[in-house]
Amino acid sequence: MSIKSFLKNIWGAIQSLFSKFPSEIKMAVQVAVMVTESVKKFIDSPLADVLTAIIPGDTDDKIKKMLRSELPGILINLKLANECGNLSDPEEITKCAINTLQKMDKDIRSVFLHNLSVLIAQIAADGKLTWSDGVTVVEWYYKYKFKPAS
Repeated sequence: MSIKSFLKNIWGAIQSLFSKFPSEIKMAVQVAVMVTESVKKFIDSPLADVLTAIIPGDTDDKIKKMLRSELPGILINLKLANECGNLSDPEEITKCAINTLQKMDKDIRSVFLHNLSVLIAQIAADGKLTWSDGVTVVEWYYKYKFKPAS
């Protein structure tokens, strides 16, 4: 068995598992990838209301509220807003973190965005997603659901 077919079998198994996940976990992963992709787009064209711009409009209101309150803390914990340690406004913290991302090397930025996706998925799943499960599911979703649709 070649490495390629082995990996294809693994991703097929993950796809099968993903289809059996509870809907709230699927939605959490989808929201995480969408928010992270929005952050990536925002890096290139900042708007006035960062949090509104990066949270998809069709996201459940409860999740939107959680993300608006939790996302600045995540950005601070990821050390993306260190230069803005004295800011308290969530919008300003988020803008500062995005500004920090803009200055990063693309490979380092990718690592931060991947971690951001997993952390957002955990919030959106209301604690029902572990870090390791989140890494696997977010990665699979991005490669096999999000990328082909883009």
